[in-house]
Amino acid sequence: MPKIFDENSNRLVQKASLLKLSAKTLADNLRQGGFKSLYRGQGMDFYGVREYNAGDNVRSIDWNVTARLGHPFVKLYEEDRELQVFFVLDRSLSMFCGTGTKTRIQTASEAAALLVLACLHNHSSVGAVFFDGKIRFSTKAKAGRDQAMMILSRLDEAEEKIVRGSVLASALKGAHKLLKKRSLVFVISDFRSSGWQDSLARLAEKNDVVALRITDALDSGLPEIGTALFSDVESGVTRSFPTSFKAFKNAWFEDNRRRMDSWKEFCLRHGISPVVLSTAEDPALVLNRFFCSRREK
Repeated sequence: MPKIFDENSNRLVQKASLLKLSAKTLADNLRQGGFKSLYRGQGMDFYGVREYNAGDNVRSIDWNVTARLGHPFVKLYEEDRELQVFFVLDRSLSMFCGTGTKTRIQTASEAAALLVLACLHNHSSVGAVFFDGKIRFSTKAKAGRDQAMMILSRLDEAEEKIVRGSVLASALKGAHKLLKKRSLVFVISDFRSSGWQDSLARLAEKNDVVALRITDALDSGLPEIGTALFSDVESGVTRSFPTSFKAFKNAWFEDNRRRMDSWKEFCLRHGISPVVLSTAEDPALVLNRFFCSRREK
């Protein structure tokens, strides 16, 4: 069974400290990234303090608590903790493929881990549903370190046996039922399945949805290696294709382009934010670029 990280890599939870700086930057951009309507706070009601983090506004420092405890604390307000974030993560067999140093599932898991840590920085509640050919894990959105660490640990678990197929539509329906108030939803998938469109559109009617499509270099281009065997991991069907044949390579490229254009058009038509993340890219850079673009609109 493939693991999210290879034998020489640390597990996601153990890597949390290495992701912390990127997650802090992501948290700032997430907080300012154009999702203000999702914050449910009533004005700016004070509700507590937390330790000062580099980059916090010095005007929010609570000097009384700081003097009493000997290191800086900042004031927190009701508005700061009310963003609810939910993840729909695809762990089907096609996500375990990849031609570079990372597979799709490694890239997806790193992106999800960064976002979970960003939610922890922002004191946001977070929930998730993971799936392959069946629903593997789901949890209602909750705030706090225990919830965040529980989701991180589940991200790093390898299923004993992945069930063939994809229940993306069911996972989206489940998310819709779990979410009782408007939330920011990240759907992280390669979208290499069918029948999910109606469920995604309904989810976007009452939530702000970001569709994070995980891609790989092989999706749009083929190496020239002559006639090669290709295997569909979901069905097990194997076929030979002429990778050096120009007409075939062009058809491969055009098919991927049509699929991508159709997906983007669907997302935009239904008010969903489409984001493309390649296995060759740094998830932190792509996500921060997305939130910065939202902030500039």
